[in-house]
Amino acid sequence: MSFKKDEESGGMSYYHDKSTVIQEARVFNESPISPRKCRALLTRIIYLLYVGETFTTQEATTLFFGVTKLFQHKDAALRQMVYLVIKELSTIAEDVIMVTSSIMKDMQPNLEVVFRPNAIRALARIIDGQSVPSVERFFKSALVDRSPPVSSASLVSSYHLFPLASGVIKRWSNEAQEAVNAKAVSSSSYTASSAAAYISGGGGGGYQTAASSSYIMQYHALGLLYLMREKDRMAITKLVQQFGAGKGTSVIRNPFAICMLIRFARKIMEEDPNVQTQMLEYLEGLLRHKSDMVNIEAARAICEMRGVTQSQVYRPVAVLQLFLGSPKTVLKFAAVKTLSKLAQTHPLAVSACNLDLENLITDSNRSIATYAITTLLKTGNEASVDRLMKQISSFMTDITDEFKVIVVDAIRSLCLKFPAKQAVMLSFLSGVLRDEGGYDFKHAVVEAIFDMIKFVQDSREAALAHLCEFIEDCEFTKLSVRILHLLGIEGPKTRNPTKYIRYIYNRVVLENAVVRAAAVSSLAKFGVSVDDKAVTKSVGVLLRRCLDDVDDEVRDRAAMYIKVLDEKTLADVYVREEATFSLAALETQLVSYIQNDSAQSSTFDIASVPKISREQAAAEIAQARPSALETIAASSSSKTPEPSPTPAAETASSYASQLSAIPELEAYGPVLKSSPRPVPLTESETEYVVSAVKHVFKEHVVFQFNVSNTIADTVLEQVSVVMVPSDGVGLVEDWIIPAPSLTSATGTGAVYVSFAREQPDEYATGTFGCTLKFVTKEVDPSSGEPEEEGYDDEYQIEDLELGAADYITPTYATFASEWDKLASAPSETETFALGSSESLADACKSLVDVLGMEPLGGSERPTSTSVHELKLSGVVAGAGGKVLARCRMTFAAGQGVTLELAVRAEKEEITRLVMAAI
Repeated sequence: MSFKKDEESGGMSYYHDKSTVIQEARVFNESPISPRKCRALLTRIIYLLYVGETFTTQEATTLFFGVTKLFQHKDAALRQMVYLVIKELSTIAEDVIMVTSSIMKDMQPNLEVVFRPNAIRALARIIDGQSVPSVERFFKSALVDRSPPVSSASLVSSYHLFPLASGVIKRWSNEAQEAVNAKAVSSSSYTASSAAAYISGGGGGGYQTAASSSYIMQYHALGLLYLMREKDRMAITKLVQQFGAGKGTSVIRNPFAICMLIRFARKIMEEDPNVQTQMLEYLEGLLRHKSDMVNIEAARAICEMRGVTQSQVYRPVAVLQLFLGSPKTVLKFAAVKTLSKLAQTHPLAVSACNLDLENLITDSNRSIATYAITTLLKTGNEASVDRLMKQISSFMTDITDEFKVIVVDAIRSLCLKFPAKQAVMLSFLSGVLRDEGGYDFKHAVVEAIFDMIKFVQDSREAALAHLCEFIEDCEFTKLSVRILHLLGIEGPKTRNPTKYIRYIYNRVVLENAVVRAAAVSSLAKFGVSVDDKAVTKSVGVLLRRCLDDVDDEVRDRAAMYIKVLDEKTLADVYVREEATFSLAALETQLVSYIQNDSAQSSTFDIASVPKISREQAAAEIAQARPSALETIAASSSSKTPEPSPTPAAETASSYASQLSAIPELEAYGPVLKSSPRPVPLTESETEYVVSAVKHVFKEHVVFQFNVSNTIADTVLEQVSVVMVPSDGVGLVEDWIIPAPSLTSATGTGAVYVSFAREQPDEYATGTFGCTLKFVTKEVDPSSGEPEEEGYDDEYQIEDLELGAADYITPTYATFASEWDKLASAPSETETFALGSSESLADACKSLVDVLGMEPLGGSERPTSTSVHELKLSGVVAGAGGKVLARCRMTFAAGQGVTLELAVRAEKEEITRLVMAAI
């Protein structure tokens, strides 16, 4: 009751006041010491720290050394609290290392006291990396202690000390392995209860421990072993085989430890497909484990395995189906979430659970209900769509925006799967668009409608009408701009385009400046694209009204588009143009231009920036924007998702930042062209993995070799690559920058070899023989350091080609018009026999790879098996200008492909370069 009165009167806030606690710290200096008072005060200090109260360094130091005076008292419960406070204050106070010797007295192996684990944890927080060797014997004995609390405390402390002294901790591998094999301990030899001592204030120093039935030290020991071996893939494989996937009964009994082994097995399967069968058998065996947590983790690991087949997911789906009927909410949620992700790739396998999933639609937990219904949307058939849509509508108002986005994304994929049901789904989407919701939710709905317009042609006019109604009352500027842009593109293609003009012009009258500017651009597209003079005249009148707008952006756009409407040639460039600049490439070249002072003496060459089609630009944006389903699914997986292919411009940008850090390259100027992807020169499974990237400068070519050492006990020093060019290449070697040291732990190192171009105006091509040279040193297993003496060694790698693709950047163009523009430019036509190509598709792929040019209009995919025409476009690095290639091909069985190659370019050297590449 006294606490209740204090709380009502505000006394508790005073009781937990920092200044009050600091003043009362003099209780630590009393003689004799009162364990009860000290424990109460220590508890208040811990409470203040846990609620976020901050202590200054001086305050923390004063409290820290006041607390250390309690070491002289033998009360076990008090000593536990002392170590807890010391551990928390050690990060704030100064000179904390002074108490090391006092703590080490309580860590003696023969000392059976309840606070020994607390002492181990506190010491790990106090010491630094240099002090770890001095306490090594204490930690090693604690690792294999028969008391689980002591063993676990030592294992966890070793885990936290690993970043400070990894070399020392790695020597404790045998002890950590022994901890994994530890058996449950008996407690019959200890009688005093620390809990009873704490309550009664008694000073008993005896140690009572219960027999461990959790085997939690196995979990901690496995974590430490993985940390020691994480850079060695073979060691991790052996670890899983020893404790899990090997023959015989596993010693691992702790469910957390088994779940950790499952995650190790997943990682191994991703990196080494050769052990996939063995690991899969191990995971399937765990589906029958007595722990629900292990069952869920094993089922999820199999379901998310790369390249998993329909037959392989049968057992895990059956296990997950059982959990769908579990009374435990967390098990239902885990099961339905895993099934929801699996349904994206194997809907047929998940369809066996449809009945159980339908029962979960009415679950009181709305998160489970949402996952259930989105899974059903992916696994159901066309007949069930109407029923599911009604059920979704009933609970959309009860779930958060995050789950609404997931539902909308599921419906978006369903629209593409069952286009005949577009009316039902469009009605649902338009309905939720009018509901309350945040930006992310509304954005997801709008994107879903956009996809329907793009892929389901029958829904276009109805969807545009719904979007027009939405922008009449849209509070999000970004969405209004997106919709106006779409109206400008799709509206003129409809049967009655004029009905959209009213909605667009309303935005000019009623909205903010950003939306008004977007509306002006949209109106202009109607004026240009609609083949009706009356519409063009009306749009011109509306645009002239915009010339009086208060915002200069709106006025400027209106003035420009009025001029565009009057001149057809301008309309072709600014409205109808299908190509657009690659933003990543444009950014890279602008940054390079700004950073290079010498380049700023002339104007920026916009013609050197490659172009892409508007469809490619939209695809890049869509690829960079994962759906909510993908985002949520990825968060449920511990593995890293497969990276999407990086655009060439972004790759070049990353290389440019690496090259800018090399002083020898400062005088070379900006990089004109970098390889879009590294060229592998060895197999990925060899002991040394090498790939090459080619960088073209105005007067030089620099080869970057990325080298990896996969041998664990070997260090490579002074790593270099000797390149021998073929005759008549036209390049002279300048210098080599070797990689100083490479180990299996340090990852990939770079070696740079520079060649000067004898004739900078010409394009040097040829083949280079490459040899990897290095000094090999063995690693001392006891110290972890390489030996002083090594021996010279070399490793033969594949030859490297320098060809036309290294000078040409693919760029989009309207082939017919550009081909006609280059009619008077240098051109060449030759016929070739491509005997090695087994089909027209193979020939197209080879030509695109060899020439490094952009295939246009889908011409890289032949529609005939006998005759085809491939159209290619590119721009040559270093102001080489445009180049176009027309490849006419015929295919005859037994004779291969016959190619007529016609090339037009702005310079004669370019035509010779392209012809020489075939």
